[in-house]
Amino acid sequence: MSAFPDYYSILGIQKSASSEEIKQAYRKESLRTHPDRLTKATNAEKKSATEKFQAVADAYYVLSDPIRRKEYDSLYSSKSQTDKSADPKASSNFFHQFASMFGNAGTGNTSRDNGHEQRPDAQNVFADVFDELLRPEVERHTPWWSYLGTVCGGGVGFIVANVPGLVLGAFTGNRIGAVRDAKGKSVAAVFGELGATQKAEILRALAMKVLGSAL
Repeated sequence: MSAFPDYYSILGIQKSASSEEIKQAYRKESLRTHPDRLTKATNAEKKSATEKFQAVADAYYVLSDPIRRKEYDSLYSSKSQTDKSADPKASSNFFHQFASMFGNAGTGNTSRDNGHEQRPDAQNVFADVFDELLRPEVERHTPWWSYLGTVCGGGVGFIVANVPGLVLGAFTGNRIGAVRDAKGKSVAAVFGELGATQKAEILRALAMKVLGSAL
């Protein structure tokens, strides 16, 4: 029989941990294991980090919801210590075998296959939990339409009213572009479109806020 994932060990918390302690533990461990911070890693290192990052998301997904946690704890208590493992592969096997135990308690962060709930999307879980801290960092790194609006507005303004028109047009174009930047995409979607270097910079900034040190 495959090993049973010890989600409490994966998050580094006690079985009696509160919901807030679970959330804080997830924030710390997801930042430590996020594969996008490894800009110079080998493929093997990236794969290992991705597996760990997914297992941390699995742990948070299960333990952060009272219903899922209760179901998980029932199984957890029935397992001996030697059956439990913090190996990311144990989490993968767990979702394959026990996904149906969660019923309809999903949060929208999972995919579904033939009506059966699958593992949570690690990037979406990360974006949801870090939304408050991640959003300003993402918006700061993606002012594409603001830049385009500035250039286009400035060009039109210069044609119409020379230099004063250029200044006014550029400002107006920038504000219109900023509105476009802020709409239509989730934090997860915008973060996913960033380059590796930009993602690494954002993760380091988040690490400073959450951990007090850069990763």
